[in-house]
Amino acid sequence: MPRRSIWKGSFVDAFLLRMKKKTDLNRKIWSRRSSILPEFVNCSVRIYNGKSPVRCKITEGKVGHKFGEFASTRKRRLSRTNIKAGRKKEKKSK
Repeated sequence: MPRRSIWKGSFVDAFLLRMKKKTDLNRKIWSRRSSILPEFVNCSVRIYNGKSPVRCKITEGKVGHKFGEFASTRKRRLSRTNIKAGRKKEKKSK
């Protein structure tokens, strides 16, 4: 996958640029495509994954990545053996 041109810079939505100026950064973020800037370090955000917001603490290692990388949109599926074992119920005798 080709990267964005260096001369364009990283993509950040306009409302995120306004939000970084405020001290309260414990907000919901719907822009999964925006890059994480160094100004967001040590802030707590909630990233929307399509169903509910997921809490995420921004650290130095996450700078340069996209917000969407840290909020999974897929559910973990249990293996069939675990599902069958969990559904077995004993019948009560009277």
